[in-house]
Amino acid sequence: MYDVIIIGGGPAGTAAAVYAARKRLKTLLITESFGGQSIVSDDIQNWIGEPHISGFDLAQKFEAHVRAFPEMVDIKSEKVIAVAEGGDDFTVRTEQGGTYMAYTGRAIILAAGARRRKLGVPGEEQFNGKGVAYCSTCDAPLFSGKRVAVVGGGNAGLEAVEDLFPYAGEVWLMERTDILRGDQITQDEIRKNPKLKGVIFNAAITEIIGDTFVTGVRYTDAATGEKNELALDGVFIEIGSLPNSEMVKDLVDLDAYGQIKIDSKHASTSHPGIFAAGDITDDPYKQNNISAGDAVKAALAAYGYLLKSNKQISG
Repeated sequence: MYDVIIIGGGPAGTAAAVYAARKRLKTLLITESFGGQSIVSDDIQNWIGEPHISGFDLAQKFEAHVRAFPEMVDIKSEKVIAVAEGGDDFTVRTEQGGTYMAYTGRAIILAAGARRRKLGVPGEEQFNGKGVAYCSTCDAPLFSGKRVAVVGGGNAGLEAVEDLFPYAGEVWLMERTDILRGDQITQDEIRKNPKLKGVIFNAAITEIIGDTFVTGVRYTDAATGEKNELALDGVFIEIGSLPNSEMVKDLVDLDAYGQIKIDSKHASTSHPGIFAAGDITDDPYKQNNISAGDAVKAALAAYGYLLKSNKQISG
């Protein structure tokens, strides 16, 4: 029996584990890998205290910090398939290589993050982190003076265009349909900036091309069938994300997008004893530093929950 089970090994999961360990909570961290979505980034410039660090190196630091508490934190490299309530406690079921396991805990911290919606076209995976990006707030500074396209005409896409204006030399906006779905006021603002070289409607991306790095995209006009190619140095894919919340969809309240609803003061969910932090939640700002901070709140709140519930703390 664990005091707390943490699901996820990104900035939220690792921060929660460190703080849980410092509170002497017997902790289980379950993650298939450390680092979260940022592990593919070659140069992260906004992790506080590290002006430049690769996603891989940051992931190694995450893991090393958690492993510094071997007496308090167990780590399992498994895939979580379900979380269930069992009396006053919780059961987390996992799978790894065809073997199924179950662990029990007095409290749960959900930090499994989200996965970016992808185009699913040739070249997307090959050039991920080599010109293909999914976070304009994180990666826009890496494209200084470059020719960049944003794929997606919703609010996320329009905001990505705005994020790129201070850095990129040219910005193109590509939308699969014949209209932009983002707020009209933002549409009006981006059209005023001379760095926006055009909005390409009915653009069905068919391939991202390049050699070592991205050199362009191929797309088909969805209305006419005409095939085109656009030379680029980078492609920001902003077509939304999918939170990894399926495991608790019957336990906690989710919003219309599948994000876990939390009380931002304590990172608590609708279910007592279950807390959440990071990209899996309905917090609007999907940033590593915010995820870590919210996870600290979740760990401290879980500690408080265990004390108030008169549940014996193992540590």
